[in-house]
Amino acid sequence: MSTVSGAVPVTGAGRAAGATRAWLRLLGSELGMIFRRPRNLAVLAVLAVVPVLLGLTLRLMTGVDDGGRIEGELAILDRVTGNGLFLAFAALMVLVQFMLPVAVSVVAGDSVAGEAGAGTLRYLLVAPAGRLRLLAVKYAGAVVFCLAAVSTVVLSALLIGLVLFPVGPVTLLSGATVSFADGLLRMGLVVLYLTAGMAALAAVSLAISTLTEVAIGAIAATVVLVIAAQVLRAIPQLADLQPYLLTHWWTGFDGVLRDPVAFGDMGRGLLVFAAYIAVSGSVAWARFAGKDVTC
Repeated sequence: MSTVSGAVPVTGAGRAAGATRAWLRLLGSELGMIFRRPRNLAVLAVLAVVPVLLGLTLRLMTGVDDGGRIEGELAILDRVTGNGLFLAFAALMVLVQFMLPVAVSVVAGDSVAGEAGAGTLRYLLVAPAGRLRLLAVKYAGAVVFCLAAVSTVVLSALLIGLVLFPVGPVTLLSGATVSFADGLLRMGLVVLYLTAGMAALAAVSLAISTLTEVAIGAIAATVVLVIAAQVLRAIPQLADLQPYLLTHWWTGFDGVLRDPVAFGDMGRGLLVFAAYIAVSGSVAWARFAGKDVTC
């Protein structure tokens, strides 16, 4: 126990509470910077518009018969359509291939490199927050943005889906039918799973961001890695390599649309995400702990 001003005792719990409040203030400042930046808001707006365009395209190019089924050449849609809820799943399946990773890269890649390039990182490092706490706040802010990005896609898709398509029991990929409420619960699991996948990419991008002072370089490097992984994933001869690729597990959220839910496959995906976060976080900390900021 120590004292403040020679009179007021400060316990370990008091110091912990003070540290927590300071961390939350720092996180609030980071989130404010992320969500006030016009570029990031524009990225979220684009993510919100794509499901609308996808829904309108499906509505215009496919007819709805008297039974409420959508007729078209897309077999997977024909099995589960006739319900606006599925548009959210379809939108995520499309956007996770490239646009969602780019959105996450823009924020995570800029988190450290952008501060260094602007000359503000040196002032943050002088503050008594500590490098580990600062790096943790940067990553936490990126994770919150991951959740916001995935949620933006889902909410936009749900709204336009409920307007354009019928609402009712949801036909799963396995052929079983569940209630609309059950479908919403499953979609919530999809959001959490895909947020974890994007958080793993954010950790990779953050690690790259600590290696440079040029934000666009960190963003571009992350995008190139995603594209390279997608290419490797598409080569049948590299099937043994694919389970180690981060991108391989992003579409694993379709396990939620099976009965019973494929928790085994999704669990393996979460383990891969955790491994990427642990390795990338270690690299980021090893670099950031001794980073010499000169600008």
